[in-house]
Amino acid sequence: MKINYQTPRVEIHYCTECRFILRANWLSQELLMTFSDKIGELALIPSTGGVFEVICDGVCIFSRKEVGRFPESKELKQLVRDKIDLEFSLGHSEV
Repeated sequence: MKINYQTPRVEIHYCTECRFILRANWLSQELLMTFSDKIGELALIPSTGGVFEVICDGVCIFSRKEVGRFPESKELKQLVRDKIDLEFSLGHSEV
């Protein structure tokens, strides 16, 4: 079994007080299934204060506080793809 300690690292920061764990978990599964060999690490990071942010290699690519909503799965996949590999096809998620 090969262990991948390389980037990109994706972090999902979620508010425990707001119980955003289920959404964070679901989106992490979506990203891992889509980018199975492209993501080096995916971390779920508990936080507070209504936080729901997705960070890729140290750059915030989605913030619930800035946008005023949660990301859609398709939208988040496109944001991650645009950050890690512009050539990667998302198939039906690109339509």
